[in-house]
Amino acid sequence: MIERRGKKMFAERTGFIIWVSDLKAARNLEKYGTVHYISRRMHYVVMYVNAERAEDTMKNVKRLSYVRKIERSYRNEIKTEYASKTMDKTSYYGI
Repeated sequence: MIERRGKKMFAERTGFIIWVSDLKAARNLEKYGTVHYISRRMHYVVMYVNAERAEDTMKNVKRLSYVRKIERSYRNEIKTEYASKTMDKTSYYGI
């Protein structure tokens, strides 16, 4: 957490999906960032890291023997505000 002029600001985070071959060893990923979820069935880890150090962190994670593949999450880039272009039908039907 970053404090600026008395206000607490959260650091920009980037999400990664890391495919692993060993789930016990995948617990060690916590020292690189925040582990959000570990899938036991599909063998992947959802992890968040600081955006400023994301590239350096992922280079270090790629070197680990149990990491098969790393994918970047595009959740921050998806538009979450939706605009309705259709007319509201409640006023048309008198409800």
